[in-house]
Amino acid sequence: MSVRVYDLAHSRTGDKGNTSNISVICYDENNWDFLRRELTTERVLHAFRHIAQGPVRRYEIPNLKAFNFVIDNALGGGVTRSLALDIHGKSLCNVMLAIELPDPPSREFA
Repeated sequence: MSVRVYDLAHSRTGDKGNTSNISVICYDENNWDFLRRELTTERVLHAFRHIAQGPVRRYEIPNLKAFNFVIDNALGGGVTRSLALDIHGKSLCNVMLAIELPDPPSREFA
């Protein structure tokens, strides 16, 4: 049984220039440690390789059981320069949520 980020969390996006900001918020605090271990900057950059050049930075927000991923060079130059349909990158949370993760031990989830 595979697990994807959307099984464990929801997401929101924002942008500033050519940088996408994607939050990942756990549905349940029991998923925090698993996502903290498995949702690495390397895994995120790999998922966004067709869009973003990176780098990717991850900020942890433990009291909210959330992460904030900042992905540079991800929006085709930014709102005023991009020819993309989604110039703000609002749909990029779907890429984040579709990331497949290793199978966790069942005891990790509530």
